[in-house]
Amino acid sequence: MSPAERRQLARVLTELDGPPPGKQGLDPDAVANPYLIDAKLRRQRRLALLVAAGCCVILAGWIVVLGATLPRHFDANHWRAVWVNFDVGLLAAFAATAWAIWRERQVLILLLVGIGTMLCCDAWFDVGTSLATNGLWLSLVSALFAELPLALLAFVGARRLLKATVVAGILVPATAPDFEGTPVGTRGPADTTCSLRSTPLSGHGLDEALPRGRAQRSAQQSA
Repeated sequence: MSPAERRQLARVLTELDGPPPGKQGLDPDAVANPYLIDAKLRRQRRLALLVAAGCCVILAGWIVVLGATLPRHFDANHWRAVWVNFDVGLLAAFAATAWAIWRERQVLILLLVGIGTMLCCDAWFDVGTSLATNGLWLSLVSALFAELPLALLAFVGARRLLKATVVAGILVPATAPDFEGTPVGTRGPADTTCSLRSTPLSGHGLDEALPRGRAQRSAQQSA
């Protein structure tokens, strides 16, 4: 759904249900975008923007320093422990992802992004540290046919699940009574006990992460 369609949907819902308590007379676009009416959210966004921009500046300078000072060759210490511990972390991430898939929990989105990132890092450092060695071809084959394809599947699955979550939140909006006692910027009743680990996947669950043809067949069979 495009931004224009979301704004039109917000207008229609506002006309049908009426504005939330304390927000009478506000533009529907402002109700749909809490950053337009909540000063605290605007301050938090500005702070996050400043931190991100500052990190970019510092990291850019650090890259220049590293490029000028790091030696071309270096004997690393604790080489075995570094790689074994990394693979242990990757194993734990796969185990947590398998649990989230089995239980169909919303935390699966974060786990898929984490696994994809770890696999890309694994491929990058594996290939980079094996240059000019006999293990280069094995590292390339492992990266091109195992690590990077799995990372791509993880990122695509996370994107589809996140898109399904957003669409589900738009198509099932909170009604006017739901806003009573709810802090500005939330889409539904406040629930401090809610967690991604215990929240079920939105939409059609794992069908959203499947290839498009299979997901459509699963939806048709369930209907």
